[in-house]
Amino acid sequence: MSEEDVTERQQTDLLAVLGAGVMGVGISALALGHGIPVVLVDVDATALERAAEAVPLRIRQGQLLGKLPRGTTVPRLVTTTSLDEVREATVVVEAVVELPAVKAKVLGEVSELVAPGTPVVTNTSGIPVDELAGHTARPADVLGAHFMNPPYLIRTVEVIRGPRTSEAALGRVLELLTAFDRESIVVGDGPGFVINRILQRMINESARIVQEGIASHEDVDSLFQGCLGHTTGPLATADLIGLDNVVDSLRVLHERTGDAGYAPCALLLSKVAAGDFGRKTGRGFYAYAP
Repeated sequence: MSEEDVTERQQTDLLAVLGAGVMGVGISALALGHGIPVVLVDVDATALERAAEAVPLRIRQGQLLGKLPRGTTVPRLVTTTSLDEVREATVVVEAVVELPAVKAKVLGEVSELVAPGTPVVTNTSGIPVDELAGHTARPADVLGAHFMNPPYLIRTVEVIRGPRTSEAALGRVLELLTAFDRESIVVGDGPGFVINRILQRMINESARIVQEGIASHEDVDSLFQGCLGHTTGPLATADLIGLDNVVDSLRVLHERTGDAGYAPCALLLSKVAAGDFGRKTGRGFYAYAP
């Protein structure tokens, strides 16, 4: 995409992001950092206040690390508790909690508001896209974009084309991701897609190994780093994702595949019950400075 095409897209696009959690903040920072206006929606006004403070910091971090362009004029972030504010959006990205019923409700409501042909993108980490599309007004407009955390730093995006996703919707989203300087890899639909079908099983087995006393969490991660060349071990990765999100994803995979290997192990469940979700709460498998 040429600089002229990028400039034109910046002038015409409006991205609606649904959900002001970790991923919603990160996706908003990615878009704004590339000059694309964003309206961020959440039912929780306090979450929106936190997001309004966090997004500029994420943009600055991305710029300092050379992951976001420095010369871009950053539009003002618009935050709202009203879903009606997304009617003029040219692309919608849903990033609410990884609970099928919640995602289905939000996607169904927003699909009734936006114009036909507006791509409605779910950032689900494991729920089949076609399952969610079935709750919307126009399944052909629905596809998945599984951003890695943090999305303004990690360049590759797993794009999921559902069996009813149209060429037009897929093409529009791929163009937008190109404007974001992202590398898109398009995969087929199914529980967990590629990344989480493999990763969540690996995290679960790693936690089970710690639970059984075979190795400490530090040693598990060190083996993956030292022997396999992973930048981050599976349990440190789980802390970054959020152990609550890991458990939700594992439950989705377990319910939809019937594979007992995806049933969340007792150690993960106990950490989530204790509120130890990882980096965002300051404690998970590791402790983090406030």
